[in-house]
Amino acid sequence: MNDPASAATAWPLIADPWFYAAAVPASLLVGISKSGFGGGLVALAVPLVALTVSVPQAAAILLPVLMVADAAGLQQLWRERDGPLLRILLVPGLLGTALGWALFGLLPANAVAAVVGALALLFLAQRLLFPPKPGGSVPPAAVGRVLALTSGFTSFIAHAGGPPIAAYLLPMRLDPRRLAGTSAVFFAAINASKVVPYATLGLVDLRHVLTSLVLLPLGPLGVRLGVWALRRIDPAWFYRIAYTGMGITGVKLLWDGLR
Repeated sequence: MNDPASAATAWPLIADPWFYAAAVPASLLVGISKSGFGGGLVALAVPLVALTVSVPQAAAILLPVLMVADAAGLQQLWRERDGPLLRILLVPGLLGTALGWALFGLLPANAVAAVVGALALLFLAQRLLFPPKPGGSVPPAAVGRVLALTSGFTSFIAHAGGPPIAAYLLPMRLDPRRLAGTSAVFFAAINASKVVPYATLGLVDLRHVLTSLVLLPLGPLGVRLGVWALRRIDPAWFYRIAYTGMGITGVKLLWDGLR
């Protein structure tokens, strides 16, 4: 399949219908995941769009969609955030994006995808073999900082920061809206920190920006759909869906990395 970015330069945005066949559901998935519903499925968005363009192009095009979805998620979930948890996670997460900026281009995106997928599946295997008991211990803050650093790094490379941070937050069995609000604030900060680095790396150009503008409304629409579902689903089912989403994400990322 031809790269749509190499299409006739007379057209100011990507015109390949196959691109939009992948990008429209990916953008909706971004919004749904930003609501906290569906686990780390946002990590599937870049691999889906990368079926038609390169991984760096997919990441650049989806970043504005992520940021608009972040804003919609914050509007819905800001009051549900967990301040003490964010104090543990935010600084390491931002350091992770700085590390991603420094190493971008040195590490192939498929290698990063494989590592993230493997970690997600290992976490799920541990939860299945050794399920948490009522009143069990909360993961140490040091583990949260390491996973937040990992999340910031993998988020910068391929918007795949969901599984590492979920591996820390999900075992806490937080109220679904508290979990969603904390994740929303964390990733809003992480994604905002990518703008200048992406520009300096040459990933922001007119074609990418205009294509992102076409997709922007789908992010908030996905958030609304996800919040609607979040308010109507039993917490036990919420965690089943979250773990299932994390498993699907892990398999897809590992497959993409090993192909």
